[in-house]
Amino acid sequence: MSFVISGFEQKIITVASADGPIEISCQIGGSGPPLLLLHGFPQTKAIWHRVAPELAKQYSVVACDLRGYGASSKPHGQVDHSTYSKRSMAFDQHAVMQALGHKQFFLLGHDRGGRVSHRLAMDFPESVLRLMVLDISPTLTMYENTTMAFAKGYWHWFFLIQPEPVPETLIAANPEFWLRNHMGRHAGIGMFDPACWNEYLAGASDPQSMHAMCEDYRAAATIDLEHDRADRLLGRQLTMPLRVIWGEHGLVNTCFAPLADWQKVAKEVSGRSLPCGHYIPEELPIELIDEAQQFFK
Repeated sequence: MSFVISGFEQKIITVASADGPIEISCQIGGSGPPLLLLHGFPQTKAIWHRVAPELAKQYSVVACDLRGYGASSKPHGQVDHSTYSKRSMAFDQHAVMQALGHKQFFLLGHDRGGRVSHRLAMDFPESVLRLMVLDISPTLTMYENTTMAFAKGYWHWFFLIQPEPVPETLIAANPEFWLRNHMGRHAGIGMFDPACWNEYLAGASDPQSMHAMCEDYRAAATIDLEHDRADRLLGRQLTMPLRVIWGEHGLVNTCFAPLADWQKVAKEVSGRSLPCGHYIPEELPIELIDEAQQFFK
């Protein structure tokens, strides 16, 4: 049973894809302009539980589990990793919003959800009115500017892309140890609601879900870079207003320049850091709510 955001209704929406029917689990609440929320790794839509109820006072909020995560479908990855390309995952989310009758919408993505949001906004620019991403620089930028500090801090980027079933097997030996090490190595896990933590742990403990998460990263290091390079070659940029928020104490702030990085792929960019680490929706929900309300108004 999924963690239920207070005041939200649970739905399963089935979308057609190249990998067959994909069920996307979402929770819906509020009224007003539509706003899609996409979570990061290794989490679920539960990350928004401190943010979504307040945003639902002004927006029709849709919080979804990405393909491979939470209660959404977890197809086995294709050899070329296209099953978990950000293009495939973005197609799912766009189809969900269309099925709900939202032809145009605001978009807010954290971590992997931010990368899916980047691709969604690039592939469906007519649908995304405004885009906010949390604690990321563009994937291609981060891979092309990898340093020793980044590789040591984000070692999971290079571990999870190893061939199947190497990371899946190693994590399966002790999922809770791995999850505590990954999510708690900077600021501990005290910031996470126990019910949310249990949901994140359930995902890391499920072989299908863990395979999907590895495929998410394998796609990021292969087919996603091909798509990003094709955009760069054609001179394609994001045309809608984009705002990037990042954690002052996070590795993205240490190793990259998020504002400048996004200005290279988007025409209208603003942003700033917040005094927190990587998990912004759960560390500083009040500040994030204020940022979202100001930007999406």
